Amino acid sequence: MKFSEFWSETKIRKWGKYVVTILVFLIVYLFIGDQSLIQFVHRGREIRHLEQQRDMYREAAEEAQKEIQTLNHPDSLEQYAREHYYMHNSNEEIFLVEE
Repeated sequence: MKFSEFWSETKIRKWGKYVVTILVFLIVYLFIGDQSLIQFVHRGREIRHLEQQRDMYREAAEEAQKEIQTLNHPDSLEQYAREHYYMHNSNEEIFLVEE
């Protein structure tokens, strides 16, 4: 049986155009355009990445707020200056011990 004989049968010819139409629609839906499945997956990955960044920045902002609150007290401000900037009084000496 040749392909032309196979295609000429009425059932296959009748349903063939529907099958071709559905296949074209699926190809367009899956691979082409802004609303394709590939773009959907790509946007999902991008959303997860942006959410991770958002959480990271929120944690950094919370830590900065805690540090600001501790630096509002004069005693903690002096301690911070001594630890991070090696400030000291005029009658003191600083010894740095590296671990």
